[in-house]
Amino acid sequence: MLKARLVACLLALAVASTPPLMQPRPALAATAAEINRDATTALNQLYQKTPDAKKLAARAKAILIFPSVYKAGFMFGGQYGEGVLRKGNKTIGYYNTLAASYGLQAGAQAFGYALFFMNDSALSFFEKSNGFEVGSGPSIVVLDEGTAKTATTSTLTQDVYAFIFSQHGLMGGLGLQGSKISKIDKK
Repeated sequence: MLKARLVACLLALAVASTPPLMQPRPALAATAAEINRDATTALNQLYQKTPDAKKLAARAKAILIFPSVYKAGFMFGGQYGEGVLRKGNKTIGYYNTLAASYGLQAGAQAFGYALFFMNDSALSFFEKSNGFEVGSGPSIVVLDEGTAKTATTSTLTQDVYAFIFSQHGLMGGLGLQGSKISKIDKK
């Protein structure tokens, strides 16, 4: 309960401190339709900016898209976002991502990310886990624009690939390790 309140306060700080033109749509308490719409928009923008991500998507068994994740902190920090898991163009589940941190940190940031599950065993591990933790389980490789351009069928050998996109805000570092992803019910 205390952790949820801390995250809510930090997320309010993140939204309040981000200039109005840079504020993404709120990710908290979104409906299934809103999450799906935002995920489609985010993927289309990712594919336009990084066309090789679309090629990767064609080979992926499933894609987990978090269109907006909010991260904020001052000594103690937290992040939260809601997303959707898709096989092909079909939504098969809704998830949230949550993380807490402590240390020398201050600021607020919003970003999105997509996880491309490249094989059945990685996807099965994710679907069967009770709260998948990024950094444990299948290996995850974060691709940037340059790495994605050099990826071929012989070099794409990892279980999961991640793209981070639409970064806005004033937070120092950005990472996915330590994030917990859990299934949620949405209507």
